[in-house]
Amino acid sequence: MNPADMPPIETCDVLVAGAGVVGLAVARALALQGREVMVLEREATIGTGTSSRNSEVIHAGIYYPAGSLKARLCVQGKQMLYAYCAERGVAFRRCGKLIVANTPSQLAALPAIVERARANGVDDLVLLDRDQARALEPALECLGAVHSPSTGIVDSHGLMLALQGDLEHAGGLVACHSSVASVRVRPEGLLVTTEDGTRLLARALVNAAGLHACDLARCIDGLDPRHVPIPHYAKGNYFTLAGRAPFQHLIYPAPEPDKHLAGLGVHLTLDLGGQAKFGPDVQWVARADDLQVDPARGDAFYAEVRRYWPGLADGSLQPGYAGMRPKISGPDEPAADFVLQGPAVHGVPGLVNLFGIESPGLTSSLAIGQAVAALLA
Repeated sequence: MNPADMPPIETCDVLVAGAGVVGLAVARALALQGREVMVLEREATIGTGTSSRNSEVIHAGIYYPAGSLKARLCVQGKQMLYAYCAERGVAFRRCGKLIVANTPSQLAALPAIVERARANGVDDLVLLDRDQARALEPALECLGAVHSPSTGIVDSHGLMLALQGDLEHAGGLVACHSSVASVRVRPEGLLVTTEDGTRLLARALVNAAGLHACDLARCIDGLDPRHVPIPHYAKGNYFTLAGRAPFQHLIYPAPEPDKHLAGLGVHLTLDLGGQAKFGPDVQWVARADDLQVDPARGDAFYAEVRRYWPGLADGSLQPGYAGMRPKISGPDEPAADFVLQGPAVHGVPGLVNLFGIESPGLTSSLAIGQAVAALLA
């Protein structure tokens, strides 16, 4: 294109790529600091990626290594999220969860789960024997359990609408159908070109593109490629229950000791209407858009769920939906921590890359927003 025919360059203080729950929380935090913020979203509306395909669980902060970003931001984010939902009228329920042991090795490892949680600042877990667990959930079968009373569920879409409302009230905006095509590092800022040819010169850019964050980072001319991790895609399939489940708590199988936690097992999650769903499992796939649920995977779901709910009837599970974990660690590798990568790491002024923001990203979203705002302060 002849330079004279190129569209003019518009200026903006901060651009955020991605209008999932984390991108919106980051944009809100920056807008509340008085910064001019625009969110670029490739899809037709907010929150259509990972944010719309998860368990909607508010995690307590139990499993993550002490001192990790996942541990710190989950515990901090949980407190912020409960307070925010109460203040904004976003639907949530602090229903609690049971982590249940069905093998002697799982049972022996329950005290270590309590200790790891305590190291993360989660000090409300209670060890239960079989009778105590069944007193809470009579349909449950287990050898013992851990009760986490601060685990909950949230209306994730209601949360994102509230975050968007705060952003817009503070003068920010969300531009949908705005896919980033390229980014060039210039002395005066970051020049972002969208697929429709719009050119935006920003003082700061936050890459909160979730599943596409690594792809977007590779499009940044001026960012050393060694700072961009290799993406891996761990699909999580969900099956829904026909009829109501006889449970009031979320039910999670205890992890087997010494196994890498790619996911948290096929657990029972309730939505705010009391409907149960099971999942996610872990299915490593090659593409981020591989989101079809294979009904044949239901056989394995029956086997897993019946370990803690023997009363699950034949024919009561139906294929539901699938989500995709934006991982930066592969099969048989320890789960990677969140990466909040700022200029001190890669040397590009004004650029923050968010990589590997999988679970507990929803729970951590407000805390991540606060942390990114601090990086760009």
